[in-house]
Amino acid sequence: MDFEVLDDTVETTNGRVSISTVHLAKVLEFQAVAVMACDDEVIPLQERIEMVVDDADLEDVYNTERHLLYVACTRARDHLFVTSADPASEFLDNLQT
Repeated sequence: MDFEVLDDTVETTNGRVSISTVHLAKVLEFQAVAVMACDDEVIPLQERIEMVVDDADLEDVYNTERHLLYVACTRARDHLFVTSADPASEFLDNLQT
């Protein structure tokens, strides 16, 4: 299957798989979305957590990371596929219906 990596122009092409960061896809909607590598220490990103000095900042990091996952998942109109290794991100518990 043909694919394209989205850039700042965020132009998609019908019939092609689009690869993107969550930040670029914020305003878009896709028929199907795959959110990959929702592993523990990836979401939330362990490096960001380790840099935190204050508890209020830690809460901000968690909220931002949770929001990014939410944004990624809500880009899907019809189908959503989420992958993770074991252990999976603690945020995935909130996604299950």
